[in-house]
Amino acid sequence: MTLLTLIIRSHLDSNLTFVFTAVIIILIMAFGYKHIDLHHEDIAYERPAYVLWVPIGAVLCYFLNVNLGLGSILALGIVGTTASFMPSINEESQYLKQIPVSIYCGAFVGMSSVDTSPSILFVFAAGCVAGLLLMVTKNLYLGVGGKLGTIAFGGVILSSLMYWLFI
Repeated sequence: MTLLTLIIRSHLDSNLTFVFTAVIIILIMAFGYKHIDLHHEDIAYERPAYVLWVPIGAVLCYFLNVNLGLGSILALGIVGTTASFMPSINEESQYLKQIPVSIYCGAFVGMSSVDTSPSILFVFAAGCVAGLLLMVTKNLYLGVGGKLGTIAFGGVILSSLMYWLFI
């Protein structure tokens, strides 16, 4: 909602249709937050062994996107599709069944443009932050679409903030 509010503020003078649409979206989000039970009382964390794959997926996708020039969508597709075959290495391994989710979350981080993510080291750091976010949000927003992309967005935004503050 904060992001939408900032967007509204920047477009307030130029496009009233956009502002009206964004206000409607904010109201729908506020209504949904108040009336839909997305909160859980129990706290569960993802195992660190799973989330270590988030920065790996981020770096792989960024490398394909920027260094090989494949573009963000194709790079995401290649990394995500490759990750989806990892459980077939050993069908009985519970560990291998969890890895594609982590890699796919990292691939969303790696989709960032060069303007947002200036180096592969930044992408690795953003992948680590997204991995921490994935670890602490294991049982939050279950069944809600877009969780991995939102986590990746949060990782990149927080890394950008840290980069801006300290470098």
